[in-house]
Amino acid sequence: MSSEHADRADAPPLTETIAPGTATDPDVKSADEATVTVDGQDVVVPEGSTVIEAIEAAETAGEVPALCYYDRDSPEAEKIGPRSECRTCMVETDEHGMVPSCSFPAEDGLTVSTDDEAATEARDVNLDLVLSDHNLRCTTCGKNGRCELQDAAIDNDVEEPRYGVFDDREAYEPLDDSSDFIQIDRNKCILCNRCVDACNDVQVEGVLRMEGHGKDTRIGFQNGSETMEDSTCVSCGHCVTVCPTGSLVEQGITDAATIPLPGFSQKNSIGKSLESTGKEKKGPMTRMKRDEPKDLTGEEPDENPGDWL
Repeated sequence: MSSEHADRADAPPLTETIAPGTATDPDVKSADEATVTVDGQDVVVPEGSTVIEAIEAAETAGEVPALCYYDRDSPEAEKIGPRSECRTCMVETDEHGMVPSCSFPAEDGLTVSTDDEAATEARDVNLDLVLSDHNLRCTTCGKNGRCELQDAAIDNDVEEPRYGVFDDREAYEPLDDSSDFIQIDRNKCILCNRCVDACNDVQVEGVLRMEGHGKDTRIGFQNGSETMEDSTCVSCGHCVTVCPTGSLVEQGITDAATIPLPGFSQKNSIGKSLESTGKEKKGPMTRMKRDEPKDLTGEEPDENPGDWL
């Protein structure tokens, strides 16, 4: 850092240890402009494209869900993924066989088939595998009607997932309802990592992480807390924005898409929840974030900060 920037009062050194960045995100984008043939149609995609972007540019009838793929016309989209976690975007290529389209570079001359029988079956199997580990109580979910997994199931004519769904209430994790701003329902998480990338790479807050192994993998907090209330969350809401399912939902609209009947709610659907302990001040930041030793100016924080926004 130059002395010019080091002396700026609005650019102090970091006061907390976080783990920004996700080193496992591969550099998979094409190095040059490429012409790709998708289902017999030639499309030209710019430098830095992947196969799924060629598929999106083509007029093809093939349905490629790509649930862990984040595609938005915004700078932060460059910092989210690719992950290739769900493998619902598999397609067949003449040159490389079956590949995950979200994380395979759009090579010049590549020939892609979205309607290949083996690739279609792979996408269907992987979508059913995602559904098998998902709490499919859509009618009590705040994302009902705006859920990417729900859309994928409808688009692919899924009527009864071949591996069933996650419907054992005794095995459900409690809702994390401790925060005034964001509710976490880990039973709906598809482990796409979008929220972790948004928190660490885009907002650089270092709050979220994926923890555990195998079937115990889950959204966790970098400071080791068990609830959102005790995390270092600043309630920016970016994790909610990128979540494809109802795993992360803004408080206040958690029951916006449910039938207005007594007891018909997300909380009753799960049957158990982690509530606020009462030590959380009402405001835009969680207690752990506000209780840091120094604020951004390097001064001790005000003991009476007044009304929070």
